Amino acid sequence: MARFNSLRQSLISKFSISTSIVLLLAIALFALVSLSTLKEAFLQEAKNEVESVSEILLHTTHFHMLEDNRARVYQMMEEVSTHEKVEKIRLLSKDGMVHFSTQPSEIGKTLEESIARCEQCHCEHLQQTLPHLENDRRVFRDCRGIDILSVTTEIYNEPSCYTAACHIHSKEEKVLGILEVQSSLENIVVQAGSYRNNIIAFAIFLMFLTVVCLTWLTQHLVIMPVDRLLLHARRVSKMELDSHVDLNARDEMGELADAFNEMTVKLKKVRDEYLHLTANLETKVQERTAKIAEVHSQLVRSEKLASLGQLVAGIAHEINNPLSGILMFGTMFVNDKKLDPALRDDAMVIVRETERCAEIVKRLLEFSRTSIPDKQHKSLTEIMINTLALIEHQASLNDIEIIREFEPDLPKIQVDPTQIEQVFINMLVNASQAMPGGGLLTITMRHDRSRDCIVTDITDSGHGIEEKNLPKIFDPFFTTKEGSEDGTGGTGLGLSVSYGIIQNHGGRIAVKSVVGEGTTFTIELPVVAAMSVASPA
Repeated sequence: MARFNSLRQSLISKFSISTSIVLLLAIALFALVSLSTLKEAFLQEAKNEVESVSEILLHTTHFHMLEDNRARVYQMMEEVSTHEKVEKIRLLSKDGMVHFSTQPSEIGKTLEESIARCEQCHCEHLQQTLPHLENDRRVFRDCRGIDILSVTTEIYNEPSCYTAACHIHSKEEKVLGILEVQSSLENIVVQAGSYRNNIIAFAIFLMFLTVVCLTWLTQHLVIMPVDRLLLHARRVSKMELDSHVDLNARDEMGELADAFNEMTVKLKKVRDEYLHLTANLETKVQERTAKIAEVHSQLVRSEKLASLGQLVAGIAHEINNPLSGILMFGTMFVNDKKLDPALRDDAMVIVRETERCAEIVKRLLEFSRTSIPDKQHKSLTEIMINTLALIEHQASLNDIEIIREFEPDLPKIQVDPTQIEQVFINMLVNASQAMPGGGLLTITMRHDRSRDCIVTDITDSGHGIEEKNLPKIFDPFFTTKEGSEDGTGGTGLGLSVSYGIIQNHGGRIAVKSVVGEGTTFTIELPVVAAMSVASPA
């Protein structure tokens, strides 16, 4: 039962049944029209033959009728009636009197008497099918159940009739009598039945052949491709995205298979991207969190710079005047020849520390006066070469090897060469101070085309910076250099000033360091100059 329901609901069964019904109706209509047309053709042919017989009888008996040789006329009609297609011949007067009939029992009787006699044979239907006394053609069924074609022909009173010697009719009479010839249609019915049976057999064979061919074509051109597409769709619904439909067809089914395959490839790509995104989501969240923290740190640092800039500007101006007086009188005191030599060393300490304070105030003023860069179209490579020329002698004295790795044909950019040189000096000096016993200083410059910026890496092989100090490396007054009596200790302003300069150029500065291995400062400056915005400091 389940298999029957499945077959009943399948596409091929629906298509075959509907096609068979349509084909059956078409063939039935064709057979009906063909049989009707064929029957009409047979009947018309029979009518033509009977009419020909009537015409031949009238023409062959015309001369004998003029001589009133009725015996010869009747004899000829008897001879004609022996033909297999002639059933009966009757000659009637215009009043319906039967003058001659191949059925002798009707001679001398009228049509009414003949009808009454036929009714005794229980052929009541014959009453409505007997011919009228006029030109007519009728088909009726006799008492034997055989179809009979009756053709009646009027015998007109022609001039040769009413002028003949045996003339017994007046000139005014138009019709002298009626000739009726009846022919059996039994052979026509048999032929029509044979044709009908042949057409029905041919229709059944044609329908069977058509259904078989359509079923085979549907199975191979529609059902099998649809089954493959259905199987593929089920695999895709189970996320088996490596599935592929192989249809070597260049029709709509082939296009549909290509669309399914393309859809599967895109789904697989989206799934792989989703899985990759899910697998790396935690990493991306951490990276985004670190980036947000870095931006936040930059904002905090900018706020610090802004606040400290205003504070430092006021303090530097206030301290600078007293320091100048102390330095002036301290120098005079040291150079005074009346000074006790035992006190001269103490006086030298005062002068030296005052100069150190003056240097700190100078740096404070430089920090507070960071301004909008005076940008020029310069080569960053040339600026670095000029900077190295200032410090490479000192580096060689400290046993530091400098390695230059500059990408050729770097594009020129809009920068303030003085400020950028100051940044490079700060970076190179810090790197040299991180390698007191000598080491390797590597400077690389390259063009990052993906972000369209010039990247400068300054790497030293010094003692490095502890990880806890990296977030504060650019904060004002923060330094990792230990102070010394000779004033070589750092003030913590060099990297802060450098940070502000790079930021005002629309760039970015970052640091990476490993304790015991070295430190790398990375400076990124855009090739296309960004709009300069002066720091609030």
